Amino acid sequence: MASGEGILTDGQWKKLEIATQNSGSLSSSPKSHTLFADLNIKSPTGGKGPVAGFPNRHVRRTHSGKHIRVKKDGAGGKGTWGKLLDTDEGDSCIDKNDPNYDSGEDAYDGLVDSPVSDPLDDYKKAVVSIIEEYFSTGDVKVAAADLRELGSSEYHPYFTKRLVSMAMDRHDKEKEMASVLLSALYADVILPDQIRDGFIRLLRSVDDLAVDILDAVNVLALFIARAIVDEILPPIFVARSKKILPESSKGFQVIVTAEKSYLSAPHHAELVEKKWGGSTHTTVEETKKKISEILKEYVENGDTYEACRCIRELGVSFFHHEVVKRALVLAMESQTSEPLILKLLNEAAEEGLISSSQMVKGFFRVAESLDDLALDIPSAKKLFDSIVPKAISGGWLDDSFKVTSDQDGGKSSQDGKLRQYKKDTVNIIQEYFLSDDIPELICSLQDLGTPEYNPVFLKRLITLALDRKNREKEMASVLLSALHMELFSTEDFINGFIMLLESAEDTALDIMDASNELALFLARAVIDDVLAPLNLEEISTKLPPISTGTETVRSARSLISARHAGERLLRSWGGGTGWIVEDAKDKISKLLEEYETGGVTSEACQCIRDLGMPFFNHEVVKKALVMAMEKQNDRLLNLLEECFGEGLITTNQMTKGFVRVKDSLDDLSLDIPNAKEKFEMYASHAMDNGWILPEFGISATQ
Repeated sequence: MASGEGILTDGQWKKLEIATQNSGSLSSSPKSHTLFADLNIKSPTGGKGPVAGFPNRHVRRTHSGKHIRVKKDGAGGKGTWGKLLDTDEGDSCIDKNDPNYDSGEDAYDGLVDSPVSDPLDDYKKAVVSIIEEYFSTGDVKVAAADLRELGSSEYHPYFTKRLVSMAMDRHDKEKEMASVLLSALYADVILPDQIRDGFIRLLRSVDDLAVDILDAVNVLALFIARAIVDEILPPIFVARSKKILPESSKGFQVIVTAEKSYLSAPHHAELVEKKWGGSTHTTVEETKKKISEILKEYVENGDTYEACRCIRELGVSFFHHEVVKRALVLAMESQTSEPLILKLLNEAAEEGLISSSQMVKGFFRVAESLDDLALDIPSAKKLFDSIVPKAISGGWLDDSFKVTSDQDGGKSSQDGKLRQYKKDTVNIIQEYFLSDDIPELICSLQDLGTPEYNPVFLKRLITLALDRKNREKEMASVLLSALHMELFSTEDFINGFIMLLESAEDTALDIMDASNELALFLARAVIDDVLAPLNLEEISTKLPPISTGTETVRSARSLISARHAGERLLRSWGGGTGWIVEDAKDKISKLLEEYETGGVTSEACQCIRDLGMPFFNHEVVKKALVMAMEKQNDRLLNLLEECFGEGLITTNQMTKGFVRVKDSLDDLSLDIPNAKEKFEMYASHAMDNGWILPEFGISATQ
């Protein structure tokens, strides 16, 4: 019926409702939610319809009725639109023939997806290639040229670090090559500060290096020792590095290893240079020998061009001051060769072969050694004074040298008496090093009768000891203790150390670890009561603020302030006589304690005599006076009286002992309230009986 065409039966309504529900589930499948985006569940119905408990796959139908899986990120397959903002990167480019081409777009074309270049990254990549090529060819000149051509000199500390770290993980051949290259690049391509900074970076990163290189600590320690021996790192580098590195770090271990295992060993320079074979390296001594040969050959043939070429081929621009020094000495030894020598130095300066600073340094070294040269060349000073104006007027020596040399003229013009004194003291010191006879040395000095030269003796003693083994260094320190108050005053020691520290930089040219050794001598003098800690401050004020000498004083203070400083410093050179001194202190304490509790005077005197250290008897006096005050037992004065009466303890040793107690009265008063009253009584008794020098009474009242 027509009237019934628009009306659905109940059965038809149910079918329509079911169809509508099915259509809704297809269009809003749970699979479309991001929670199910990564699920890969197949429909048990083969994808034809949903089943309860199984979410539908998000499918898309083409007009052909085929099912097409949607790709990741919405990119479709054939017959789909593809993903959102799909730009076809591979084919995307600006086409100038396109009708819609805009020339303004060219400016941005190079900026899209272009990587930002980091100069340091580029430098790092380049130096690795340079180092690898150098390890293959061994051509130092090519490596130097490549590094110079690379530029970016501000990054050279990284080159130092990279070169050493790469060599550390290779054979001895590459380690030796790395050391040789650093020496060749020093000052010419890489500045000294950049070498130092490179090694500092290595010390700070050695914890990481040790992960891949098992013996990294030892290898890097050897590299540092080698750098110091090759004079591309100053000896003070060791002390400075200790200050900036945590004691618990491997970097600190490297410094300690370099100092104790390599730089402190006998003949350490030769050992370090040959550690990796040394086949490609010329030692400092060999270089000095070659310089002498070049100069002698030049004097014979007069070929300036050939001499300059030979000097240049040495490849040691940082060591040209040695050329200047040896040339000047040769000119003074043979006056007929002076014109040729001056011509050579003039030519080398004009060519830029020898820099102005190296020239001045060479002249300074000769000026400092004029006293020694005068022993072999009596007219050395006169000849040198005649050469200096010629060099300045010729324009190859800086004018500043004349000003400085004029100021130092009074110091360097020593009369025949001083020259003879220096010659005599060298013989006395050398004999002492052989015999170890302190009383004999003291008698020899007294026979010279020149106490005004005591600081000169101290300087000569320590300078000679610096270039010898630990045994002689220990003997020198013990001798200083014996000379204190026996012959030398505190002022003599202060002036002697000032003279040493003023010439520390020149000393370091011949003795690699001179600065560290001088710091040990200073610290040891304080530990042995030869100097007071305040004396270090006085010494420091008389030195230039920025100098090797001032840095040495700082190092000495650090050594003294360290834990167990006394024991360590007494053992600093192997614990020879220094440890005997410490052992003697213990023996003195025990014999005094035994005597104080009822011992026999004659036995106590014999024990003091058996110590065999007459220069150390002031320690007996000091400990006896302190124990008498602590124990309130004046019987100990009887022992001192007996020792003085037998001549066992001299007046000088007795006076020194009293002075030491007087200087420590403030500290003693903290534990012994009546210490000052007791000491005044003891001092008065000593003065009345003539035990101590009359000068003590004057100083005690001041």
